[in-house]
Amino acid sequence: SLECNANQVTRTQSRGLNLDLCLHLNIFQFQCNNRSRKNEFPTLANAKILLSDCLACDSCMTSEEGARVFQQNQKELFRILNLNKKCDTSKHKVLAVSICPQSLPYFAAKFNLSVNDAAKRLCGFLKSLGVHYVFDTTIAADFSLLESQREFVQRYQRRNQEEHALPMFASACPGWIRYAERVLTNLVTSHICTAKSPQQIMGSLVKGYFARQQNLSPDKIFHVVVAPCYDKKLEALREDFYTALYNSQEVDCVLTSGEIVQIMEQKNVSMKDVTEVPVDTLFDDMKEGDVVRHDGKRSDGYLEHIFKYAAKELFGMEVKEITYKALKNKDFQEVTLEKDGETVLRFAAAYGFRNIQNMVLKMKKGKFLYHFVEVLACPGGCLNGKGQAQTEDGKPDKALLNQMEEVYAAIPVRLPETNVHVQKMYQDWLEGMDSKKVQETLHTTYSAVNQTASSLDIKW
Repeated sequence: SLECNANQVTRTQSRGLNLDLCLHLNIFQFQCNNRSRKNEFPTLANAKILLSDCLACDSCMTSEEGARVFQQNQKELFRILNLNKKCDTSKHKVLAVSICPQSLPYFAAKFNLSVNDAAKRLCGFLKSLGVHYVFDTTIAADFSLLESQREFVQRYQRRNQEEHALPMFASACPGWIRYAERVLTNLVTSHICTAKSPQQIMGSLVKGYFARQQNLSPDKIFHVVVAPCYDKKLEALREDFYTALYNSQEVDCVLTSGEIVQIMEQKNVSMKDVTEVPVDTLFDDMKEGDVVRHDGKRSDGYLEHIFKYAAKELFGMEVKEITYKALKNKDFQEVTLEKDGETVLRFAAAYGFRNIQNMVLKMKKGKFLYHFVEVLACPGGCLNGKGQAQTEDGKPDKALLNQMEEVYAAIPVRLPETNVHVQKMYQDWLEGMDSKKVQETLHTTYSAVNQTASSLDIKW
């Protein structure tokens, strides 16, 4: 393990750590620097950082990024809430909170509620603070899945004409994206799907579609996302998710599920005592019904949805159930489709940086056989994000995580193709599925910004 004095964590010392851990260290360093000037911090005991926390990225956040991430905390939420209480209405903001589907099982399991009750009580709590709208980001995941499905089929059809068409890597996980951009070459980043993540598509929906519906300028909306991991805070800061015309990010602030629970504890509020309030939708005065999710054991189900869609579109085969084959470990699994004795589709799910690094090494050696890989930075998937289900010493709360997986598995599945609101928005808001506006609103690009020769040399 690495040992360093907690008061002396520097960018050099912390380089190469898991992004969630980097965020903790950089935020803590930011606090130390500010308070040490006032002699408010005593010397602390040595902090231990295990090599298992390291992703060998060789590149941490800059000090500027650390400062901006530090601003994404509960105080920023309350700054806007307090601003809205003042008489100067010209500075008031419409406060909208969007909740990720992988956060709801955490609240349900932690407070022993059904996932539907947890969603309504969480909505009730947020609105008791002064939040105006509370949304579920499942609709944004619908868009992301549909765009990813279509892009994969197009890449597959171009595979013989374009060298970098396949494999295609999922783009929903910001930890994986940052690793790819900061460490890997354009050889890898060119294979990342261009569809935005559900978080950032939700940002486009709230600051674009919803703002227009409400006749609001995007900068008049303060958009908060509740997510299972800290990496989402960095994703919200990306320059490609900023609109200069309105000086507005698509997502203004990300709070983890655990940070919301901290607010409850500070206010001495229990979820069980909160009044249930139906979750809002983006459509006039409609309210959300029961919570739904997408196919997928521990994620938004990119592998399963794209696999089934590709099987039907490319080979005319209807796949009802998918059989996973575990390879080296439970976080690296593959799925194949055979037709006439030939394997025509080979997909994989790679969770955690141990598996991601092995995957990239195979690709660089020319031994990569997969057409698509669902890549997630957290071992165990999104439910295991470090912003939730952690014990006080920072380790996964396995008992709570098992409950969360049971809760998540019991949520009914909805195919993105069956969402009539999504189909209507494609026509009314995005001007058709193949329009320029779809590319501008639902897609982005990724490219390597920093490459190092030694970043893949660490043996896990």
